[in-house]
Amino acid sequence: MEATINPLQIRLAELKAAEPKLRNRQLAERLGVSEAELLTLGELGDKVIRLTGDWKQLLIDVKELGYVMALTRNEDCVHERKGIYDNLTFYDGPHNMGVAVNPDIDLRLFMNEWVYGLAVIMSRPNDKELYSLQFFNAKGEAVHKIFSTPRTDVVAYRELVERYRDEQVAIKIKDRSPKPLPEEKPDAEIDVAGFQQDWRDLKDTHHFFGMLRKYGLTRTQALRLAPEGMVTQVNELAVTDVLESAVKAKVSIMCFVHSPGCIQIHSGEVRRLMWHGSWFNVMDPAFNLHLDTKSIDSCYVVRKPTEDGQVTSLELFDAEGRMIVYFFGARKPGKPELTDWRKILETLAAQPQSQPA
Repeated sequence: MEATINPLQIRLAELKAAEPKLRNRQLAERLGVSEAELLTLGELGDKVIRLTGDWKQLLIDVKELGYVMALTRNEDCVHERKGIYDNLTFYDGPHNMGVAVNPDIDLRLFMNEWVYGLAVIMSRPNDKELYSLQFFNAKGEAVHKIFSTPRTDVVAYRELVERYRDEQVAIKIKDRSPKPLPEEKPDAEIDVAGFQQDWRDLKDTHHFFGMLRKYGLTRTQALRLAPEGMVTQVNELAVTDVLESAVKAKVSIMCFVHSPGCIQIHSGEVRRLMWHGSWFNVMDPAFNLHLDTKSIDSCYVVRKPTEDGQVTSLELFDAEGRMIVYFFGARKPGKPELTDWRKILETLAAQPQSQPA
């Protein structure tokens, strides 16, 4: 084992010295290992501690830590939300799902993807330490992370880590190949008329995913085959105008970001927007969003009927059809869509320059 790990440890040290700003995700990619494997290369049992046990119970226990920061990301978008883990519910069945429904920590959890857990302590300037719980799927990809804040109970964190402490063995993953994207069926094999009618008959936005499965459609194919008037493709950078308009009009939004095992949601107003290179950012006290705009390949205004009236979203995809992030106006079941949110998106959709070439 030492002969295998030592060269990687040496290379890791060289990379950190040469490019100190590289994050763990980038370091892992350079070394040809997963992020989970990278973290257990060194300081295992000290700054990095392998955890074991029931992840569902562990997430329930996170409430003991108090005010923390939840982070869920994909390749192109990072969603950070501060708050308290509470009101977690898990459901029986093969999908092994759970939810955390709170004004701040709002999650949809797909626990079949939660395989590895690590407690990671990172050094920060002024001799301060950042405490975290990090979870990964079978391929070593991060599904969700929880970080301490100045208001977090560090004693409770240490007690939780000891409660779930595992044997301290480095993570080794044989298959890190990316999960293949679903193949798109030829349009001729799709019951387009039936699909379009089901779209028009939708009563709940949550039924949209089941409709895609019913007809064997990918998300972007469904948008392309949507009923007339339900989808408008807009400029790839339209999201910046939408968020700037939401800030100006003080419109509360909902922002959804997926990882392989989690959907993280922010509901509320956004206030402070800023660019950093190609990254467009929301930098509010309790909510941060970091979006790599150069990865946006397509962007759509999408309309879905519900029992509460039309619901309108802005949905962003990469070049391979993966969803990066999507936005709604903030709403609760039984309440109509915010008029000001719909106005922002319909104004965008009506602009000739927003239409695809």
